[in-house]
Amino acid sequence: AAPTAAPATEDIADWKTRAEVPDYVFKILRTMPRDSHPRTMYSSAILAMQKESIFADQYRQGKVGKMDMWEPMYEDASNLMAKLGRIGAFIYRLQYKDDKQIDADPNHEFGGNFAKQMGVDSPYDDVSRMYFILHSDHESGNVSAHTIHLVASALSDAYLALSAGINGLAGPLH
Repeated sequence: AAPTAAPATEDIADWKTRAEVPDYVFKILRTMPRDSHPRTMYSSAILAMQKESIFADQYRQGKVGKMDMWEPMYEDASNLMAKLGRIGAFIYRLQYKDDKQIDADPNHEFGGNFAKQMGVDSPYDDVSRMYFILHSDHESGNVSAHTIHLVASALSDAYLALSAGINGLAGPLH
């Protein structure tokens, strides 16, 4: 059967419910030196949210078995993905736009909100959507994707694994 818009619409609605970034993340970023590398800031924000990991909590309590580990990991990944655009736009505006932040618009989806929060007019929203789509299929052929897979293989949660991958992106050979 041909794909339909329904699953995408459901994912957009789901991510909107997960998109709020905890205020402590912004406080941490604002305490960092303004000339910190943007990826250091991004990685720090992701690591700060690790305390919210459903996988880590369930694993610590012995509530997750080998055959169902993917479920809390999927929840963590979904929670993270919904927040990443907001965090990236926040760091950009913190470092390059005198910390003049732009709120998300509940009428926009991920790419549109990223463009809006960056403060870039249309057609950048379409560029953002295309960019995110193209980069969603990295597999494991680069430093960041390989690192994420490797760290997660040690049963580290999605926050720890993604932060490690983000650190790989900061290298000049990426």
